[in-house]
Amino acid sequence: MANKTNLQRLIFILITALVLISCAIFGGSSGDPSTADAPSSLAVSSLGDVKSAVIQIEAQGTFVDPEFGSYSGAGRGSGFIIDPSGLAITNHHVVTGAALLKVWVGGDTSRVYNAKILAVSECSDLALIDIDGTDFNHLEWYSDPITVGLEVYAAGFPLGDPEFTLTKGIVSKEKAGGESSWASVNQVIEHDATINPGNSGGPLVTADGQLVGVNYASYAEAGQFFAIGRDTTLPIIEKLKVKQDVDSLGINGVAISNDDGSLSGIWVSSVKSGSVADQTGILPGDFITTLEGLPLAADGSMESYCDIIRTQGQDNTLSLEIIRFQTNQTLEGQINGRSLNVTGTLADPGYEPPVNSGPSVEDPGGYGSDYILEVFNDGYMSITDDFSALYLEVPTTWNQIDGTVWTDYWGDLYFEAADVAAAPDLEGFLGYYDQPGVRFSASEDWGIIGGYIQLLDGVKSWFEGTCTWGGRDVYEDLVYEGAYDYWDCGRNSDVYVVGARPIANPTAYLVLVQVQVTSDLDFEALERIMDTFDLVDGYLP
Repeated sequence: MANKTNLQRLIFILITALVLISCAIFGGSSGDPSTADAPSSLAVSSLGDVKSAVIQIEAQGTFVDPEFGSYSGAGRGSGFIIDPSGLAITNHHVVTGAALLKVWVGGDTSRVYNAKILAVSECSDLALIDIDGTDFNHLEWYSDPITVGLEVYAAGFPLGDPEFTLTKGIVSKEKAGGESSWASVNQVIEHDATINPGNSGGPLVTADGQLVGVNYASYAEAGQFFAIGRDTTLPIIEKLKVKQDVDSLGINGVAISNDDGSLSGIWVSSVKSGSVADQTGILPGDFITTLEGLPLAADGSMESYCDIIRTQGQDNTLSLEIIRFQTNQTLEGQINGRSLNVTGTLADPGYEPPVNSGPSVEDPGGYGSDYILEVFNDGYMSITDDFSALYLEVPTTWNQIDGTVWTDYWGDLYFEAADVAAAPDLEGFLGYYDQPGVRFSASEDWGIIGGYIQLLDGVKSWFEGTCTWGGRDVYEDLVYEGAYDYWDCGRNSDVYVVGARPIANPTAYLVLVQVQVTSDLDFEALERIMDTFDLVDGYLP
């Protein structure tokens, strides 16, 4: 039975704090990315035409997640064309490790293009791709200084939606720090034009449709959004055009550090075939702990990893140590040198896999104790349903639990859903708003009604007339993407409702999570629930 460990919770926090959301040089009409001609008549010259040069990218491949292991899936991001020959820019994390790229241009879903990766900058989170075809509309660069107060627009295809979006803002900081858990950009532009997951790699443009930067990251709670600026991007794109990777070993990874700092490093989600990382023997799922003898990611960012690559050079010999949890081994070797060799096992002193194996104790009681999987030493326990399909961690005081299957009608649709509810007073939670609790459900049948937006819209009828709707926001973690609604139900009661789908297989099923909060302690439980809800072993009804 899978559960989200302290390490995985940290990944979710890092990604929630800096959600991944996802520039180039003037080009010619030649298919050779190293050539440049006079400006083309296909260059975009107005904000209204920007859409025609913005692309949606679907990257399909096999990746390794720190919790769930190997899986095949497809993720979507944005990008933009910089040359009529089909050269386009996106983020490195959108495409690296993918076996297949599909591209849609300007929101036209009737035609899909193939594309190939020409080169990437791992540390600066940039990639240059070449789309099959010619005579594409393309964007050109803003030539004046990029200053605070400049009106800018973020363009792209957020949340995997094929509908083009454009949001307005201003540059709020010319030179912001660009450290994150997935890249180390020396300088980024901070702005307030809203970007969401799926905007990754999309353009930030002026009111005249000229390029300012490449959208890179967001801190949505603070209203802060970030783009890799023109002055950082242009020199890198020059090298990518001649198929030269920049500050790259060939991995798509994320920096991880556990709570007490005793274990940190770079988790490898995928490896580019033929890269120096691949030649060294690094595999998806490896955990790089040191590079050139220095520990990595102690602060949860890629800064130390990228600083070493920038200092030593990606073509020089670099020593490294890794942990391979799949085989319980430690290994050492060299980039551009000797291949990896086994040096020990995880049973050796000082090496433990990053898991939270809290002690099992007697069940805390309650009429749903059969649904309790494990009781942890921090006041929480894991629970499941009749099908052993759902996993959730809740306070041990929420010990009245019901995990029976949920069957009902949604209009004319009869559905069955795996379902588990937990609360200190389950009857009170299900009947009133002044009792805390959670209900978590998942169903394959709900896909017939549409996506998670339609699911949340249908659920609104549960609360309308009694509660006040507080709005809808984006929800995303490493496993699920969706949205959540907030309801103020009076009597110190707030209700949060999440509708989501699995990122790796968006059409497989939909999940619905309802959490009722009545105190500050319940907000702590809300965070734990959002970190841990998942579909695990077992089958949906």
